[in-house]
Amino acid sequence: MQRLIVLLLCVLLAACATRPARPAVELPALRLAPSALGHELAVQQRLAFRFGTHLRELDALLEVDASEVRLAVQAMGRTGVSLQWDGKHLAEQRAPWLPAAVRGERVLDDVQFSLWPADAIRAALPADWELVERGAFRELRRNGQVWLQREQVDAGTLRVRNGADDYELTIESVAGGVQDP
Repeated sequence: MQRLIVLLLCVLLAACATRPARPAVELPALRLAPSALGHELAVQQRLAFRFGTHLRELDALLEVDASEVRLAVQAMGRTGVSLQWDGKHLAEQRAPWLPAAVRGERVLDDVQFSLWPADAIRAALPADWELVERGAFRELRRNGQVWLQREQVDAGTLRVRNGADDYELTIESVAGGVQDP
């Protein structure tokens, strides 16, 4: 079992090693208050992370209340990263095997971009960025170019496409359902 874990981690590291040193554009940090979500949320999720031809499946536990966002991401039963965000400070605990390319700030921004209300996101954006929503799609644009997109696939599934860092993340709710923002 440990050999399989080590092999999977080596493949993940190799995928991250092929990643460009710097993205084409740096996405703005959202850093929204937990209370801006507007409701409490506790959900178990299945994550499918696709980078190029590499696909990794992970499990996540997400809890949000008025004072804090808590997220734990696990691979094969082992916690890779745990985040706590109180609206001012991001605390991150990382496993030694987690690739440096997995950044807690980006994970938090993806969660908030996907779930928080559009008005809260718009209020946090720099002047040269815009949030556009049409039907099941939400897009973060700069100069007309879409850099981040969220699609509500169904009541329990979201798909996030990050054009800046060139990855796709499918988030499937296992328990509790993903709330339509």
